[in-house]
Amino acid sequence: MTHPTADSVADTLAALRDTTPLVQSLTNIVSANFVTNVLLAAGASNAHIDNAHEAAGFAAIAGGVLINLGTPDDGTAEAFTLAADGAVAAGTPWVLDPVGVGGLPWRTGLAADLLKKSPTAIRGNGSEIIALAGLGNSTRGVDSASDSGDAVPAAVSLLDQAEAVSASGPVDYIVGRSTDGPIGVTVSGGSPLLTKVTATGCSLGGLVAAYLAVASTPLLGLTAAHAHVAVASELAEHNSSGPGSFAVAYLDALASVTPDDLRTQARIERLDV
Repeated sequence: MTHPTADSVADTLAALRDTTPLVQSLTNIVSANFVTNVLLAAGASNAHIDNAHEAAGFAAIAGGVLINLGTPDDGTAEAFTLAADGAVAAGTPWVLDPVGVGGLPWRTGLAADLLKKSPTAIRGNGSEIIALAGLGNSTRGVDSASDSGDAVPAAVSLLDQAEAVSASGPVDYIVGRSTDGPIGVTVSGGSPLLTKVTATGCSLGGLVAAYLAVASTPLLGLTAAHAHVAVASELAEHNSSGPGSFAVAYLDALASVTPDDLRTQARIERLDV
């Protein structure tokens, strides 16, 4: 496996736009609408199928599946399990977004059970990745109290279960499996206003699911999603005056960013892991 580059990320965006992959999102009540809008703006599509009757069947026909632990209850927890099983059985890539893991025992146990089902990719903040790996607990609600770079050892350890893992922050740290051992990259840039608008992280998880449907490797799909967000959010910040206008400008920017924009503006560097 080769390291993702700005060129390969740009080609993956072109593939996303050419195919319009359908994502099944099992996400939280706070983020459902924004996740859908982000996917539509970026060039994908979304179906919010999170009931136990349909979760497994839809995972078999979706291009990618997002399982987000933001607001779980008994019903959605059952649907999470069924969707993960359905995705694995059908060969559908799926993403685990372990929101709030570490601070709350029930959801932490739920995440541990889902981890056993071999997610294709895991996307979280630094604290969530560290807690999911069982290497500490610095989660503050759904926010991170750890630097994303501090989560790299935890992310590498999670490659025993997942094919690629990212820890989000001012710099995103992304690692993946290869035949020669773990390899990684960083994606820098982006806007601090991302942290002032709800569901930007959750929608990144949905975007990862979309990119996994078209990328040649999970590491490339995960990197492409992060790079798309970084470049689009910088453009949105330039065209906004605060969090409210940023949210609108961000959707516009996700749609307007081109493969050539990613080729010239994405800041991707190799990471020693």
